[in-house]
Formats: sequence, structure tokens, C-alpha cells
Amino acid sequence: MDQRFTDDNPRGLYFLTDLVNAVRDGTAATPAGLEGVVERHGGPPLRLTDATAEEVREAAAAIAGILDTKDEDRAAEAINTLLDRYPARPRLVRLPQRPWSLHTRAPRDARPAQWLLSTAALALALWFSERGYCAWGRCAAPGCDRYFIDTGRRSPQRYCSTRCGTRVRVAAHRDRSR
Repeated sequence: MDQRFTDDNPRGLYFLTDLVNAVRDGTAATPAGLEGVVERHGGPPLRLTDATAEEVREAAAAIAGILDTKDEDRAAEAINTLLDRYPARPRLVRLPQRPWSLHTRAPRDARPAQWLLSTAALALALWFSERGYCAWGRCAAPGCDRYFIDTGRRSPQRYCSTRCGTRVRVAAHRDRSR
């Protein structure tokens, strides 16, 4: 089982960053690719057309705009705007081999992008209110611009993975040794 689903980390935000990263790097450029990301994270079964997939990619870009925000007031305003436009209808859901978690349920006539933005609004609002600051970011490693959720409790996270952090530290060590 994926370790991220066994701890107290923000499951909905892992979905959002995985989706945004997949859209940005092109691995989820197709309707099937987007459907796959949603399915891997326990989202509703989507059947996307080229048009609805484009709407989902645009929604992912809007989410990326919030993840790029470091100013707390601007982030709160952007999240509140999403909450106003795409009100979340939260439901407790238990997926196989995962703990109970909040998921949003879109109205029957809602388009996939509306569901995505409603999910983003709820997940970002909960995480922001729990942390009290923008606990997310973009990787600081050269050549990597993947988004991540900062789950640390002490110093702010700078890298999307230990691999990127190690790569930067090894390069800095090599530069000092020269």
C-alpha cells in the first residue's frame, strides 16, 4: 500500500499535486491519462471527452496558480473564491485499504472540472486552515518544477522528494570539494 495513505497527510492534496504535475509534464494530456490520475486517487469514474479534458487541464492550471501563491492573504482569497464558485458537498468515504476521508460530491449535472475545483477548494481550505500558512510549494531543485505538499512540522519543505533534495546536496558537496 502507498505509504502516503497510512499517515495523517492530506490525501486530497496529493491527488491535486499529482494531477497538476501530470498535466504540466504531459503524462496526463489525454482524456485517458486524466481519468487514470483521478482513478488512482479514488475519485469518481470520469469519462472525459477532448472538450471536458481541456476543462480539467484549465482547472489544473487554476489550482497550480494557488500552489504558486506564498502570500497567505492572497492564498486565502483565492481559496475562498473557489469555495464561492464551486461549493463543496463533502461526504465521508472509505476506499479499500484506506482510512475514512472527506470527498466532494458534485451535483449530477456538474462537469468534471467543476468537481475538480470543488475538491480543490475543500482540500486546500482544510489544509490551509490546519496549518495557517501556505504549506505547499514548487520544488527548488534545478530542472524540477514539480509541486508538492509541505507535510513537515519544522522548517519549510523545499523539494518535492528526498531524491531532489539529495541531488542538490550532493551537487553542492561536489562544488565545495573542487
